[in-house]
Amino acid sequence: MSERAAPFHCPYCGDEDLRPGEQGHGAWECAACNRAFQLKFLGLLTRGLARTPVGEGEAT
Repeated sequence: MSERAAPFHCPYCGDEDLRPGEQGHGAWECAACNRAFQLKFLGLLTRGLARTPVGEGEAT
């Protein structure tokens, strides 16, 4: 796993022109909409994914 996971697009405007922010770890700046945001990994969910068998849950 990499030290810094980079977002692919701005969560506000969707543009891809992002740069690391000066506010510290996880901070990003969008040049398109002039917004700054921060990403933080909270952890893994303990419940996992609920999978349905093939054919179940489909609308008929």
